[in-house]
Amino acid sequence: MEREIIELFKRHLKLQGDLPLGDDAGAIRLGDEWVVATNDMLVRKTDVPDIMTPEQVGFKAVTMNVSDVAAMGARPVGFLFSLGVPRDIDMDYLEGVAEGISNALKFYGVPVLSADTNEADDLIIDGIALGRTKRLLTRSGARPGDLVCITGDVGRALAGYLVWRHGLEVPEDTKRTLYEKFLEPKARTMEGAVLSDYASAAIDISDGLSKELHLISKMSGVGIEIDGEKLPIREEVLEVTKILKKDPLEIALASGEEFELIFTIHESLMDECPVRCTAIGRVLEGAGVYITIDGKRQEMPVLGWEHLNRGVKGTYREMFR
Repeated sequence: MEREIIELFKRHLKLQGDLPLGDDAGAIRLGDEWVVATNDMLVRKTDVPDIMTPEQVGFKAVTMNVSDVAAMGARPVGFLFSLGVPRDIDMDYLEGVAEGISNALKFYGVPVLSADTNEADDLIIDGIALGRTKRLLTRSGARPGDLVCITGDVGRALAGYLVWRHGLEVPEDTKRTLYEKFLEPKARTMEGAVLSDYASAAIDISDGLSKELHLISKMSGVGIEIDGEKLPIREEVLEVTKILKKDPLEIALASGEEFELIFTIHESLMDECPVRCTAIGRVLEGAGVYITIDGKRQEMPVLGWEHLNRGVKGTYREMFR
């Protein structure tokens, strides 16, 4: 449903910027630089679990926007937002949201440039982030022979959600580590700016590792092969999957709002690239995304979040049984 709505509007919106719609953000050229702009909306009903504090809500609203800018290889330089507020909003809750936005702006070193408020049926924070870069990264720059890399680790956001959703009994250290990603994810803004000088393509993990890999493959016109054993999955995620008897690879592929960066890079640049990352696969001639498990190469399912579709499309076990 979300994809259909996007395609519907793209058919009508013919006047676009210097970078056509379809990436993490849009961009226009100003002199020898690119000005990058993105907007991302947070709605309390669909995006905020009950366990999340208002401060975390405000912080996340900034994070999800500056992460898109980082995925374009740009340095965030400004944040704007519109606030939809119900009549019966708790002012203490709203003050917590404001504090969270302020904390995030300080954390990322980004000033607020403008804001607007209006009445709404639910709490809505519609953010806009601006960025600048000399060299733009897109989803369409991957080339055969490139390595596929990822910052940080994957799976903690979804594993943390499952701990909360099912009320799982896990050690406090485990819960703290998972909730760090589930409730307080951080954007890779510094890494994104650095990758502008090294990467050939990039995308942030907002809807799920699997879904993002399929987007790079489609937009770059290439195939991608991932080694399942190389996915950076922390021990705490394995603890949860063991309790729930789920496949940790399914969790890693489907986990959204990780806000890590997936990028492709020519192998010759890996040694000089200062960004800490894990090489998880390679770009190939052809099309489609594949994953190798126990030496067996198979098609990777499209797992991840899609708005108006309420969750994961297909399951890992259905695709690999």
